[in-house]
Amino acid sequence: MEKLIIATKNKGKAIEIKEILKEFPVEVLSMGEAGYDAEIDENGCSFSENALLKAKALFEITGEMVLADDSGLEVDFLNGAPGIFTSRFAGDNTSQEVKNNRIIHLLKGIDVQFRTARFVCSIAFVSGKTSFCVEGTVEGLIAEEPMGNEGFGYDPIFYLPEYKKTFAQLPESIKNKISHRAIALKKFKEKFAEVMKI
Repeated sequence: MEKLIIATKNKGKAIEIKEILKEFPVEVLSMGEAGYDAEIDENGCSFSENALLKAKALFEITGEMVLADDSGLEVDFLNGAPGIFTSRFAGDNTSQEVKNNRIIHLLKGIDVQFRTARFVCSIAFVSGKTSFCVEGTVEGLIAEEPMGNEGFGYDPIFYLPEYKKTFAQLPESIKNKISHRAIALKKFKEKFAEVMKI
């Protein structure tokens, strides 16, 4: 069975991607499970550039098919920040709780119509035969306080008005259908099916 390595050390992200790709006849492995611990420089100017950089770098090391994603939060009131610096927002070794609270603090007292934000996910695929990139986005608002215990990252402060809940309050079964990563992975699956000739 062919291997597909996910270029991430984020366990939550790896679990989410494995679940969505379980129908394919490939062994989906995180970097750690595949025995790689490389630090890949993300110096692109966009999510898609960073995803492709990661995928190409890991492909060169492993020779296996690689899926890499770069995703993050864009807050309109903060001119699109944290954007491509989402994981390093408020400092390199800062806890997620501090990052979430930093964004809430920056939007303190701001009216709901100006709290618009989106999650963006770019997914890049590289193999010996081909490479491509797809993107998914989901629109929402920044909550006034963290809510919910599901998910990871900025999920507790990303509020979806149509569900009246944050991502962290939604069951995984719903989040895995509507998230930015789910949308990008749906596009990825269509292209990956062509690659796998399914």
